[in-house]
Amino acid sequence: MTKAMKIAIVDDEKDMRQSISQWLALSGYDTETFSSAEEALGALGSDYPGIVISDIKMPGMDGIQFLKKLMGSDSALPVIMITGHGDVPMAVEAMRIGAFDFLEKPFNPDRMSELAKKATNARRLTLDNRALRRELSDGGQLMSKLIGQSPAMERLREDVLDLGQADGHVLIEGETGTGKTLIAHALHAVGSRAGKKFVLISCAAMDEDALMQRLFGPMQPDDTRLPAIEEARGGTLVLEDVESLSDSAQARLLSVINDQGTPPETRIVAICNLQDEGRTCESALRPDLFYRLAALKITVPPLRARGEDILTLFTRLSEQFADEYGCDAPKVSAQEAAQLLQAPWPGNVRQLINLAERAVLQSRRGQGTIASLLMNDHEDMQPVMTTEGKPLKEYVEAFERMLIDNTMRRHKGSISSVMDELCLPRRTLNEKMAKYGLQRSDYL
Repeated sequence: MTKAMKIAIVDDEKDMRQSISQWLALSGYDTETFSSAEEALGALGSDYPGIVISDIKMPGMDGIQFLKKLMGSDSALPVIMITGHGDVPMAVEAMRIGAFDFLEKPFNPDRMSELAKKATNARRLTLDNRALRRELSDGGQLMSKLIGQSPAMERLREDVLDLGQADGHVLIEGETGTGKTLIAHALHAVGSRAGKKFVLISCAAMDEDALMQRLFGPMQPDDTRLPAIEEARGGTLVLEDVESLSDSAQARLLSVINDQGTPPETRIVAICNLQDEGRTCESALRPDLFYRLAALKITVPPLRARGEDILTLFTRLSEQFADEYGCDAPKVSAQEAAQLLQAPWPGNVRQLINLAERAVLQSRRGQGTIASLLMNDHEDMQPVMTTEGKPLKEYVEAFERMLIDNTMRRHKGSISSVMDELCLPRRTLNEKMAKYGLQRSDYL
């Protein structure tokens, strides 16, 4: 085990507690014992880093009541119940409530160790997933780049987490500039292959002979690298612009995939860039290869489909560039916020990054507006834009949220300073922050 999981042993009989504890300690577990359910409840939180083994028949709060309390606090906590001879109905009731399994006295210690191993493995997976979900929602390291609260981004983060835990090959589709390569990195980072090799090959950057050699070998005598298929063994091989593969390269890749078996020794993440050209990856690849690569699929949303995430991203990016260039970030007017929300964004996030940097540079010079930059990028864009079926209320709320968020960041969570700048009474500010899901603790 990479890290010993805790096992809480709850039994009113001292000899039984000590016996179980000693046996499991020999197996490498960190045990702690409790003489009653009441005592144990005080020490077991919702993210308890381990499992529980509890007797069913105990004075005061019995095992069934104890189990109900634990399931109410954390329904994914594995609880193994110890039952006396003939207590099968109670064991069935415990399983119905949510017990992981049960042991009938007198039990075989090896059977207990076997159950403990299964339960701790399940618990470790649960806690790892929770930690990853927190990282996705709170923002941290690589995953912090997947910014946004739109439904499209919520789904994308869930997809990254879920598919990252799987072993199958993945196809990532999406328009240019949406961040498909970042998603490939994230899939590798949140999965079991995180510590293994991550090899990225651009299929469109080499001619066919060079690409075939780089992917499959043999390498040139003076090249110290292994062929990409060998270099990525056990890890992840990312193929950008997979639609550029020739028929012979596709046939060779399919043969390699078929030879690997299931689960694959090397996971292939294929990135396709055809959505914005009116074609599909399915039409560009031979069917048997497409369906192998698209066993799991992620479609990265275009920026224009992400709503007020556009304002959040622009704010973060402009603040980063302002720090880099040693100046203040440009202020966004209500009209400019509406235009940012309604721009077509053919270059997606990559285009927004460029726009934010140009906005900071022109702001530093004291000239130009965000609106003028948008007009240059989109010549057919009108100064004030509307979208059929989209009420004005949505624009107002998006701008209001951005304004409060920016002001909270600037004042590092000082409520009084934000109240003064925005001329809002405390109650109104609190109500609006609650409405937009803004937490003061995020700005401290």
